[in-house]
Amino acid sequence: MQLSATPYEERLTAPRSWWLVSFLVGLSLALILLPFGTLPMLAGLAGGTAAAAVVASSYGSIRIRVVGDSLIAGEAKLPVRALGEAHVMDPEEARAWRTHKADTRAFLLLRAYIPTALRVEVVDPEDPTPYLYLSTREPERLAEAIRAAKAAA
Repeated sequence: MQLSATPYEERLTAPRSWWLVSFLVGLSLALILLPFGTLPMLAGLAGGTAAAAVVASSYGSIRIRVVGDSLIAGEAKLPVRALGEAHVMDPEEARAWRTHKADTRAFLLLRAYIPTALRVEVVDPEDPTPYLYLSTREPERLAEAIRAAKAAA
C-alpha cells in the first residue's frame, strides 16, 4: 500500500469539560451513597467517575485518517477515487449542513463540540451516499490530504 503524499490523522477527542462532568457524575453518585457510609461513598466516587470517563473516552476515540489511497472516517472506509470535491465549512456553514441542509442519505461523522467540518462529495455511481460530512478541527489540512491522495493514486 502506497502512503499518501500528505498523511493525515486526527482523533476527535472529547472536550476538556467532559472530564469535569465525569468527575461531577462520580461526585453525585458519592453523595447518593453517603448515607450508607464512607466506603460506599468512596466506591461511588471512584466507580461513577470511572464509568463516566469511559463513556467520554469511547465517544471521543473516533479517528479520521487518509492512508494510502483510502479515507477512513470512523467505521467508513472509502477509496479516494470515489470522492469528489472537498468543501471546507466554517462553523455557520457546518451548522447549516448538519441541520436544515442535511441529506438523510449522507454519511455524518458528527461531533457537535467541533464547530468546523469538511463536506466531501461521493462520486461513485454505485454508492447512494451523496456526501460525507466530517467534523474536523483542521478541515483545510484534511482537504489537502484528500487532494494529495487522489493525485498520488
